[in-house]
Amino acid sequence: MAARPRRLAAALTRETRAVAILAAVAFALGSCSTRTPESAPASPGAASAASGRPAWMLTRSALSQLMTDATAKAVLEHSRVYQILRIGQKPVTDVGTTVPVVSFPSAAELVRAVTRRQLPAGTRAVLYDPEAWSYTPATEQRDPVQAAQQALSVAHAHGLQLIVTPALNLTTVAAEAPGPRWRRFLDLRLAGSIAKVSDVIELQAQSLERDATTYAAFVQAAAAQARAANPGVTVLAGLSTNPPGAAVDSQQLTAAIRATSRVVNGYWLNVPGRGPLCPTCNAPRPDIGSQVLRDAS
Repeated sequence: MAARPRRLAAALTRETRAVAILAAVAFALGSCSTRTPESAPASPGAASAASGRPAWMLTRSALSQLMTDATAKAVLEHSRVYQILRIGQKPVTDVGTTVPVVSFPSAAELVRAVTRRQLPAGTRAVLYDPEAWSYTPATEQRDPVQAAQQALSVAHAHGLQLIVTPALNLTTVAAEAPGPRWRRFLDLRLAGSIAKVSDVIELQAQSLERDATTYAAFVQAAAAQARAANPGVTVLAGLSTNPPGAAVDSQQLTAAIRATSRVVNGYWLNVPGRGPLCPTCNAPRPDIGSQVLRDAS
């Protein structure tokens, strides 16, 4: 990205040049990441999911619901599971290889919690979820890569992995621009710059899951960017059982998985509840999540 700002600026409107310049600066900051194997647990790396079962990332609530289905439980028991917790929660233990993860929408909040040793015992990773919303500070929205770099340094100093899940709406922070957000996300090479400063990157592709072709186009290009920037990064892609808008079914999610399973290491299977973090989500559908796992077995 550092070599391309002039070409990007020529292609963008005056309003969106600010976004391109931001991404270029963020990428340069990200390039100074110190990723030493002694400072953080080993990551599964860039091996294709085709070589084994995909990993799954789930909130503790979603995991508990899906484990009530015998077939889904069997799939999870034989998979790597990133289990997302809130501070004060204990992980579900009757699952296979589980990686307890604590999630934060703010890098500053993440840094405070880690340095003050507020994480649950057994936590192995922290998750930074920068989005264009009120939960991520405006300064971090404008420069999520620098924020992730700070989170990475603190996480590794405490023996933790860092997972970063940049939202597509980060491309709107400076100004909206023509074309879909996922294309602007790729044009700004945000997947590559974020991958430079993370152990795991999750591509928030769930808004595209109704169309497997579009979903695959974004995930394949973003995964390629991420691995070109950091060959050792683990790449996950997002899915949702009940995203905002038209309802989805398990066939659509399964089609998205089949179109991308050879280029990612796994999936964040969202079963979001209605609330402040997802005010426009439809009602939770754990049954769709269970069927997706059954189809993956």
